[in-house]
Amino acid sequence: MLTALVIGAATVALGGCRADDPTPQKEGAAAAGDLGPTVPPRVAPAPPGPGESWNTAQIEWFDFNSGVARATAENKPILLVVYTTWCPHCKNYSRVFEDPKVVEEVKGFIAIRIDADQDSDVAKRYAKDGSYIPRTFFLQPDGTPDFEVKAARPQYAYFYDERNPASLLAGMASAKQRLAQR
Repeated sequence: MLTALVIGAATVALGGCRADDPTPQKEGAAAAGDLGPTVPPRVAPAPPGPGESWNTAQIEWFDFNSGVARATAENKPILLVVYTTWCPHCKNYSRVFEDPKVVEEVKGFIAIRIDADQDSDVAKRYAKDGSYIPRTFFLQPDGTPDFEVKAARPQYAYFYDERNPASLLAGMASAKQRLAQR
């Protein structure tokens, strides 16, 4: 059972924070759109907020459009993190990216980080089982999500352990294996 604490207009839930609409989106709702034949220059997401890390010194993070364009050009899978700056679980999760094994494995992906408050249109496309945060998805190089790669949990399937990198590392291994089979 999920325990929640309501603070003002935000609901902080153990196991993830809830943004607004918990209604799942249909599979395939995320479309990368027409990015054209050229790779636009890298646009970094907002810098880490107070208490966040995201290890921007060792991991090259992209915004959504330039990340998908880069992934397509390099034929690399995408690791997409949907977060907010106000979420305590997101702040904890941001530190998972400091783990040396995670840093090494992220090199096999294009890392995209989007703030659900700032990029709400994109965030809504990746709300398959609700709009809780943080959520992490693995996408094919063209931006098509692989909703079969998820955390080992019955609820909040795209919420990877915010304190232990093993959960995320297992997701990355599964995503790379599935991409190799295509």
